[in-house]
This record gives sequence, C-alpha cells and structure tokens, in this order.
Amino acid sequence: MRGVARTSACGLLAVTLHLPGPLTSPGSAQERDGVTTFELTTATIEDINAAFDAGALTAVRLTELYLARIEAYDARGPRLNAVITVSPDALRLAAELDEERARSGPRSPVHGIPVLVKDNYNTFDMPTTAASVALEGSIPPGDAFTVRQLRDAGAIILGKVNMSEFASPAGWGSYSSLNGITLNPYDLRRTPAGSSGGTGAAIAAAFAAVGLGTDTGGSIRGPAAANGLTGIRATYGLLSRSGIVPQALSLDVPGPMARSVTDIAVALGIMAGSDTDDPTTLGDGRTSYDDYTQFLDEEALRGARIGVARDFFGGNPEVDALMEASIRAMRESGATIVDPVRFEVDFLDFIERNGSGIRSRVNAEFQPGLEDYLATLEEGYPRTLAEVIAIYESPQVVHSALPVNPGLIALHKRNLAIGGRDNPDYIRAIQNDLPRVRRTVLEIIERHRLDALIYPTSRCPAGPIHTVDEDLGRVCEPGPSATNLSSYSGFPDLQVPAGFTSGSLPATVSFLGRAFSEPALLGYAFAFEQATGHWRLPPLVPPLPGEAFDY
Repeated sequence: MRGVARTSACGLLAVTLHLPGPLTSPGSAQERDGVTTFELTTATIEDINAAFDAGALTAVRLTELYLARIEAYDARGPRLNAVITVSPDALRLAAELDEERARSGPRSPVHGIPVLVKDNYNTFDMPTTAASVALEGSIPPGDAFTVRQLRDAGAIILGKVNMSEFASPAGWGSYSSLNGITLNPYDLRRTPAGSSGGTGAAIAAAFAAVGLGTDTGGSIRGPAAANGLTGIRATYGLLSRSGIVPQALSLDVPGPMARSVTDIAVALGIMAGSDTDDPTTLGDGRTSYDDYTQFLDEEALRGARIGVARDFFGGNPEVDALMEASIRAMRESGATIVDPVRFEVDFLDFIERNGSGIRSRVNAEFQPGLEDYLATLEEGYPRTLAEVIAIYESPQVVHSALPVNPGLIALHKRNLAIGGRDNPDYIRAIQNDLPRVRRTVLEIIERHRLDALIYPTSRCPAGPIHTVDEDLGRVCEPGPSATNLSSYSGFPDLQVPAGFTSGSLPATVSFLGRAFSEPALLGYAFAFEQATGHWRLPPLVPPLPGEAFDY
C-alpha cells in the first residue's frame, strides 16, 4: 500500500487542483497572466501554502485576518456565537512559526495554519469545559492527542468553539450553559446542528482553515450538512480519543471539518496516529497514512461501483432532488450506479429503535467515562455525574441567563440510572448489537460489490433553533437516518456539499465504505467536489477588506 509507513509530514501537498469552469469549490488561488489572486474565504491549505511560499502571506497576517472575521461576525454583526475562547497567544505563536519557517522551513502543510477546536478537546493553554458551566475555567493537564499532533506539525490552535453541552443536543442544538446558542450562518433562525455546531458554523463562516469536531451519533455529520461543509467520521480506531471529554467511548470518533476535501485530507494525515493511551488505535488491521492528499484524484469515480441507499431518502423533496442530481453527476463522472440498495425492514427498525435501542444501552458508558475524565481535573471541579447534575439544579444556575437545557438534565439523570458498564443490556449491545450492524453493512457492500454507499447525510435541511416558535416552512418527513450505519458499524462516513435548497440551505451527500477505506472515499469525494463545485460562502458573512490580494 502507498504511504502506510508514517514518515515526515512535510511536503504532503503535491496535489494541484484543476477547477473546471466557474465552479465555486474552495481553491481560489487563480493564476492569470502570471498574477495569482488569493481569497481568504475560499483558500484551501494548499492555496495558503502557495502564498506563504511566495512571500505574499505570513502566519501572523493570516491569523489577523481570521481574528478579524471572528470579531466582525461572531462577536458583532450576525453574532453567530460560535467561539467560546480565542487563544491569547495566537499572534505570538504565529510570529514564532514565521521565524521558524524563514530559518528552517515548514514542519508540515499545516505550519502556521489556524485551527479551531471543539471545546471537548483538551488544550493545555485554554479552558476545556465541554461548554458546561460545571467545568467553567477548567484547564486540563495537557493536550488531547490529536491537538498535540496538530501543534507538533506547526498548526496554531486559534481557539475553542461552542458545542451542545457535554456533546448532547437534547433538543436544543448547539446550546450550552457556558456560551448560549450558536446560530447557522446561512440563516440565523436555524440551527447549525449538534453537537459540533460551533465548529460547523465557525468553519462555514471562514473563521479558520480547519475545525475539529467529535461524532458519537452524528455530531460531525449533522453540522457538516447544516453548514454545507466537508466532514469525516473516520473509521473507529483511526483517530485517538484520548484527552477528549467522552460521550460513549464505544462510538466516539474525533475528526476534522473544512470547506474542501483537500483540507480534510491534509488534516486527517496530521491527526492520525497510534496512541498508547487509546488502544483502539493500536489494533491489528489498522491502516493510516501520513499523506491522504495522494488519493485525491479527479478521475477517482471512473469505474467505481456506488450504491444508492434508498431507505434514507424521503425526508424532504428538495434534499432528495439534490441527491438525484448528485447521482447524475457521479454517473457522468464514470461511476457505475447501483440503485436501489436496500436494507431489511427489521434491520432498519433495529438500528432506529429508541428507548430500548442500541444507543440507549451504549449510553451506560457515559457516567463511568465522564467520571474517569473528571478525575483528571484540578481540585474544585465535580468528580461525579451526580455532582454535575447538582450544579445544574443549583439556584444560581437555574436562575442565570444561561440555564442548563432541561432535556440535558433529564438525559443525565437517565444515564445515571442505567448503572454503568455492568448493565446486562449494555453488555449485550457491545457483544451482539454492534457486531450485528457491522456484519449487515459489510454484507450489503459485498453482496452488491460496492466501493461505497451514498445517501443524504441529513434527510432534511437545518431546522429552527429552539427559541424560534415556528417551523419556517420546513418539510421533514420522519424516517430512518443513515447516521446509525457508521456510528454502530465503525465504518467511515465522508460528507461533501451537494447543493442548496430553494431557501438557500445547504445539503451534503455521504460516502460510506469499509473500515479504513478513507483513501478511496476521499478520492470519490474529491472527484465529486471538482465536478460539481457546490460550496459557497454564507451571504451573512461576506469577505472583509484585505482578505483578497494579488501576488
């Protein structure tokens, strides 16, 4: 296999993007008559590095530009409320990285590149709170493994972003008792989804090149769809979970979100690594690469067998129409379309069932996992889930401007009552239910000889935030969600923009494949992105003066 051995991450960006016609895919450094035009809001990491190499841009200037966008559109203007904390050291670190670049060259393609991090990733220099008032001000003992990977590669951790508190939307989207509600940059009345909604809104608004999210039951995928981004829930075990506030460790997966497939490929290569603190990254059969950009091929769809998972259509006619257009584009790009691909009704019921379903049983991991995390914190912070609930129900929090989501309190109490990892229902879920999903999904892929399955990431466009007391004309018919396929199987799901509804709301198409098939999925997604060019900047956060220049 190409690039299995992990070596230096330097020089990964050998890929040149050839954008056909007037597409709006990210990758804005256009050359005309020897002059290159750089545009911050659509620049990929490759474009940024080209400007660095030409001496037209520095890490300090790049960081200043992103900070200006945060000030203009998060703190003022539409007030997206996506960013909780901005690093006070960002500009100093950028200056040091500029000096290092001049002295000895870049460490990697992310040298001097600002990254925003969901507030459940540990950062040694900024609070990590899971956006909860119960952990306000908590400085963890060190970085999460994936954050450290990025720092070691020269990335600038620009700040921490809002999220659904403790990664549980519980009906309120990306609301938290620490930072309030994050808004969708395409429509301020709508949710950016959860739980990584702060990451989704911030990256859609071009507050940084890349953002980090986490996904247990759809928390990267929902925000990718709601904010029109590329995201990836990687194969379980590809990316370390150590140093991240856990939800349900048998399902938790961290991952990057960005405005282009190229940037996802770059970030994935930096973040992936074997971590002795996370045994899932040490398993037999695990395959990772330092350089995932080597798999970005405009012709990757040619000859690929792509199955259309029809069970997950039918939520919204406009989203379905965008999926049909996506299927046509893939066929025109040379893919063999296998349509329909369907699962048995009893299997769909099995993975969708609430209350007594798989997720409710796996949630037995929440209390022990959270309490293991709380034990690592400084004195003065809660040590148990019961103590967290007591803080939530204290008069000073209940009567504050940002009380805790009542649905979250109810969820915490249910999780407290489950009884932990010795619960027989939990043991059955781990030993029987999750393996059944893996077997079934793999059998479908093998029966149809598929290279990937596709489906709408979210059945419907983004819905209203919980404070908007109307449906905003949204049509969303109930039905099975494909997010459970990846969550329960551990297989990768890569999301790519698929266009916009008549209300200018984005949708994404998901590519799902076998375990550790990220190279193939990135190739298909890149080919689709280059053929369609669906990404565009939300109109509520337009370019600011100074963000575009020629060199």
